[in-house]
Amino acid sequence: MKTLFLSIALIFISILGFAQGKKGSTITVTVENILSADGKVILALHSSDTFMKGPGVQNQEAKIIDGKATFTFENVTAGNYALMALHDKNENGRMDYESSGMPKESYGTSNNVRAFGPPVYEDAKFEVGSEDLKLSIRF
Repeated sequence: MKTLFLSIALIFISILGFAQGKKGSTITVTVENILSADGKVILALHSSDTFMKGPGVQNQEAKIIDGKATFTFENVTAGNYALMALHDKNENGRMDYESSGMPKESYGTSNNVRAFGPPVYEDAKFEVGSEDLKLSIRF
């Protein structure tokens, strides 16, 4: 009787484990055109609520290898997002500025938008559905 109960319980647990499935999409991002191996690259995945307001929905940092840094965001739910990347040369965890207000460190956004002034969410946003994505950001 114990063996029968244990067998049924194991089968039930196995079925539940396989039923979990994938909870969201995976976004793989390569940041390219990094001119110096100094420091690290910080990448943040933002919603419209977090863009330019602080930490993103998910945040990562990576070492620079051969002028590139690669990131993987997992279990990203469907919706609209934007990416912001920063080459944090001095590893102080933030963007540094010249006295004129211009950034001292390289940065980039999804869709590789080049504009004068701060990044705009509407220009950098992209849609996440059920498929995994591979994106590239150039400094």
